[in-house]
Amino acid sequence: MKSIRVFAPASVANLGCGFDVMGMVMDAVGDLMCVGIDEGLGLDIENRSGVPLPANVEDNVITPAIMAFLASYGKPMKVKVIIESKIHPGSGIGSSAASSSAAVFALNELLGKPFSIEKLVEFAMEGEKLISGGVAHADNVAPCLMGGVVLIRGYKPLDMIKLPVPPGFHCSVAHPDIMVSTKMAREVMPKEIPVRDAVRQWGNVGGLVAGLTLGDIDLVGRSMVDIVAEPCRKSFIPGFEILRDKVLKDGALAMNIAGSGPSVFALSKDDATAVKVAEIMKEHFAFLGIDSRVYTASVSDRGARVAE
Repeated sequence: MKSIRVFAPASVANLGCGFDVMGMVMDAVGDLMCVGIDEGLGLDIENRSGVPLPANVEDNVITPAIMAFLASYGKPMKVKVIIESKIHPGSGIGSSAASSSAAVFALNELLGKPFSIEKLVEFAMEGEKLISGGVAHADNVAPCLMGGVVLIRGYKPLDMIKLPVPPGFHCSVAHPDIMVSTKMAREVMPKEIPVRDAVRQWGNVGGLVAGLTLGDIDLVGRSMVDIVAEPCRKSFIPGFEILRDKVLKDGALAMNIAGSGPSVFALSKDDATAVKVAEIMKEHFAFLGIDSRVYTASVSDRGARVAE
């Protein structure tokens, strides 16, 4: 069996105002897996990560992503996936996206790169569709595969733009030990949005894109304001507003919910501030009796890749 080991990084979706249309890579953590192909038929997924995952192959996000890949490739084969390390599901930092992205990236490498990165995003979106109750969004899988910060301008057809990453752009993420499923987080979203709120959100998205393009980190910070999803979801995260006040006071540019939560992320101008912010996050959840994992990293320009 021909095989390859690949790494797919974590990602932060939405970036506050960019619900379902923006995401950035968080390269401090990710999925590591070995993927092999051989003659025959079938898909076998073996979990060696120690992280609980669905027992049935049909319930794993890797399955629809690989099936979409093979359907477009047009040649049947046997696929073996060994998950060596895994982002915890429900963490809010792209657990499902890392799995589906790593799987299709590995297949593409093994088969001589028959598909573009953009096409791989489409395949990986099928995994997101499974986990989110039928919504195939790209705000995690796109940065996971492409690296950096990605804007999804449209879905029909899929139109993605990789944006510049300003120097000194650092991110702190805290994953509290509570569970918020993507499906649950979507169910609390409003079905209709007042025009005045939509206009404010559009302005923030425009400011965020402009800030990234111009390298204006202060503009990025003041544009990362979400008035659509965050008001409905922040109640899932104990002490959310208190924590945001703390990290902004200590130098963070902005703090928002990472994807559907429960993770929160903050942006900073430098590594020292990012480390301090991560410590504040951990102390906040510890005070509430909640364990958490924290990560700090610069926003990397690298996406999924062959493991070294």
